[in-house]
Amino acid sequence: MMHGPLPDQIGRTDPATGNALVAGLGRALALCNNIIVVFASIALVAACAILSYSVLGRALFHSPNYWQDEAAVFLLVGATFMTAAYVQGQRGHIGIEAFVGLLSPRANLIRLWLVDVASLLFCAFFAWKSWTLAHEAWVDGQVSNSMWSPPLAIPYVLMATGMTLLCAQILLQIMIPLAGAARR
Repeated sequence: MMHGPLPDQIGRTDPATGNALVAGLGRALALCNNIIVVFASIALVAACAILSYSVLGRALFHSPNYWQDEAAVFLLVGATFMTAAYVQGQRGHIGIEAFVGLLSPRANLIRLWLVDVASLLFCAFFAWKSWTLAHEAWVDGQVSNSMWSPPLAIPYVLMATGMTLLCAQILLQIMIPLAGAARR
């Protein structure tokens, strides 16, 4: 786990000063991520309210619930996947940094870049499969196996969109050192 700035961040304030295109893409993605975080926060509060209503409704009024659990799951899936790019932009994902102290600063930079490339490859594959799953659910009209039967394309599109944004964020983080700026 990282407990401080990355070695190449020391003394640099703007992560993409060397390239106007990279800086613009970074600002646009940061703005998009900040907007998504606001909506994801609302989704989490809504999921909490829906689940609380569900528990109280069953306990106090013995009323059945057909939609609450799935609605909460859809909101949680959306909040989780759509905010992945924001978390990556903050380098907030959990990372095991066992080799940081053993490697030279240059070797650490190469290691971090290779980890980002491997992460991009995995996330790109996940995004591609999520888009194919969403397309299949949309074309076939797939719905969940409940009485409410919401379309499965909703969570699949949220997953695919979130993973696509995560790929864009990782790609930006790969491009920043190549543009001659500090990693973020």
